[in-house]
Amino acid sequence: MSSEIPRIGFLGAGQMALAMAHGFVTNGGIPGGHILASDPFPEARTRLENQISGAKTVTSNQTVVDQSDVVFLAVKPQMMAEAAATINDIPDSCLFVSIAAGLSIAKLKELFPTPRMIRVMPNTPCLVGMSACAFSAGEGVDAAYIEVTQKLLSATGLALQVPEKQLDAVTGLSGSGPAFIYMLIEAMSDAGVREGLPRGIALQLAAQTVKGAAEMVLATGEHPGVLKDKVASPGGTTIAGIHELEKKGFRGAIIDAISAAAGRSRELGLD
Repeated sequence: MSSEIPRIGFLGAGQMALAMAHGFVTNGGIPGGHILASDPFPEARTRLENQISGAKTVTSNQTVVDQSDVVFLAVKPQMMAEAAATINDIPDSCLFVSIAAGLSIAKLKELFPTPRMIRVMPNTPCLVGMSACAFSAGEGVDAAYIEVTQKLLSATGLALQVPEKQLDAVTGLSGSGPAFIYMLIEAMSDAGVREGLPRGIALQLAAQTVKGAAEMVLATGEHPGVLKDKVASPGGTTIAGIHELEKKGFRGAIIDAISAAAGRSRELGLD
């Protein structure tokens, strides 16, 4: 790489690129001036420049590749071939990191003739340094580049290296998962309002409850079922609520939702 602090490029300046760039700058020690993104839409370019101080944007994908040590492929899977067609030359030292759901490393290397390709499944909480992501390195990616990737992704939250065959499951679980949790928080808030709480108070209590419960799982290392049982006292309010969730198929619905999202990721890889 050209320096100890890598120059970071993004092909695509959408919400995920913005969230990741924010994490790199805020928690990863990357100066805003080391961020360069390309996007055909002026609104996306303006938003990234306004929110990441010092970052620059262009319309040329080739310019990003020429001026970056690490290039994040942040375009939709269906648009990846079109983006690749705009790249005529790839520097020997450049590392490509794809955040596109479903596209395998093998397919990505067909589009981008580079010896260094890493596939990542991030999620949007990286905007607040709370991402849960996983990545897989293709053949030809040496330890130094994996270390750089691990460091960058860790600046946005949790980053785990997994075999590529597990990334579709990661997509369904942590990639799509925030949307399912937002629905849970919304439903809990609605229930609070139904029971007489002001909307603002209900929303704060719902969100903090989800955040606190998640932190309990991570901090204690205990199985969620054990923690659940510690809340549910005999004949009490919690077990009455759990009974209703079981009758409504709550756990089955969550499992089905994640499996459906993972299945769609696999389908995208076949398109």
